[in-house]
Amino acid sequence: MLIGLAAKNAILIVEFAVLERAKGLSIVESAVEGARARLRPIVMTSLAFTAGAIPLAIASGAGSASRHSIGTGVIGGMISSLIHILIVTPVIFAWLREREVTKPAG
Repeated sequence: MLIGLAAKNAILIVEFAVLERAKGLSIVESAVEGARARLRPIVMTSLAFTAGAIPLAIASGAGSASRHSIGTGVIGGMISSLIHILIVTPVIFAWLREREVTKPAG
């Protein structure tokens, strides 16, 4: 579920960046605007997902070790994917589009 949510968010950033590019913005501006347009929904979804995993991370009683492992893994994964989605995805989008535009004909 974590991978699916992260992939969905990254796809939406790229989709919004492509729409901004179609409006005539530069590649870098479209990447920034795509990330900016999806910032609030992505952060809200990520925080809700992380908050839902807190009971697992602070579990006690029988079987708490496995719940604790799952909870901390989900929380850490969501935080790292949030950083990746908001920073790395637009950078890679802009880099790949620049390479596509500057590719020599031949």
